[in-house]
Amino acid sequence: MRALLIAAAAALPLMGAAHADWRNPSEDAIRLAKETIILDGHIDIPYRIQRSGEDISVRTDKGDFDYVRAMEGGLDAPFMAIYVGANFQRDADGGAKEQADALIDLVRSFETNHPDKFAVATSTREVKKITKAGKIALPMGMENGAPVGDDLDNVDYFYERGVRYMGLAHSKANLLSDSSYDVNRPHGGLSPLGVEVVKRMNDVGIIVDVSHVSDEAFYDIMETTRLPAIASHSSARKYTPGFERNMDDDMIKALGENGGVIMINYGSSFLTQEFQEWNAEFRRVFGEYITESGQEFSNELMAAYEKTYRETNPKPFADVDVVLDHIDHAVALAGINHVGLGSDYDGVGDSLPTGLKDASTMPNLVQGLMDRGYSKRQIRKILSGNAMRVWRKVERGRTR
Repeated sequence: MRALLIAAAAALPLMGAAHADWRNPSEDAIRLAKETIILDGHIDIPYRIQRSGEDISVRTDKGDFDYVRAMEGGLDAPFMAIYVGANFQRDADGGAKEQADALIDLVRSFETNHPDKFAVATSTREVKKITKAGKIALPMGMENGAPVGDDLDNVDYFYERGVRYMGLAHSKANLLSDSSYDVNRPHGGLSPLGVEVVKRMNDVGIIVDVSHVSDEAFYDIMETTRLPAIASHSSARKYTPGFERNMDDDMIKALGENGGVIMINYGSSFLTQEFQEWNAEFRRVFGEYITESGQEFSNELMAAYEKTYRETNPKPFADVDVVLDHIDHAVALAGINHVGLGSDYDGVGDSLPTGLKDASTMPNLVQGLMDRGYSKRQIRKILSGNAMRVWRKVERGRTR
């Protein structure tokens, strides 16, 4: 066993090695990004476009992702997040299923309106076919299991609609699972219904996503699923102590033992404690300002106040090197076959790291991986190979 561990360690890149300037990616890095499928586990385009109505077939002034910037960076297989907020869980008929359907319809409209640029992908084979044709593949993952409600047949329904992964909860506990963001933990992990939903997901071919669920729910999933799972957009809790939304070392190891993949989130609040502390202090100061001024809260007022506040208190954005630190840490814990990318573009607001501000910047990450000693084969695994392996395993493991 000791010999095997030594051999495995020797096969890993030199962690934290000195590296060149990722701000100027080499032609080799750009080519590798363009020639390799880059599968991103979580991009919040559907929710953004539902609110803004922007046309992502052209370069947009706002947001983090559009066709032009994605093609520039080589990000050609982004999972479209079918995000259903906890506000749709208000009661038994809060509209969760309808919201999920509306966002699925929106994703399908990208293909309908721009068939030369986008195509919905419901299998690994389709991802390869679509990207080979020079288009962006749009697989879909559902963020929150609330649309399932109390009806197991809805798992089958969303599979037929094209959903290929699903997270059991979002910011609040629901009928299926407790949430990492919610102090209310009615189930102590997964509910009995949540256990049955995980089993049905295995049976129909939907990947189980552990991002957002509580630690107890994570371990319930590990005990229940017979197929590999993913964390579609989570980072390492080592760097953000106490932030349950990220994964601790034991969880990263357990996900690796499950055969799954942790897909690193780029949001600075997921990457550094310093950024979390800045956010907490800003909220405190802004709260005092609201109280003292007697003004009514609004997002516009907060944005204006933040602009002034940042003049003397600049946001401590992470950068590509910090994202690479999270990747290195996950690789050291789980192995090179169990790490991927889950940017959370268009889902983390103004918190993206320097060097990874939008979809066009993927060569910066590739350059950083090269500079840290990862081989091209290992980089391809991180960019998409590992996630595609999990997806294929789930495809082949379905029984219904």
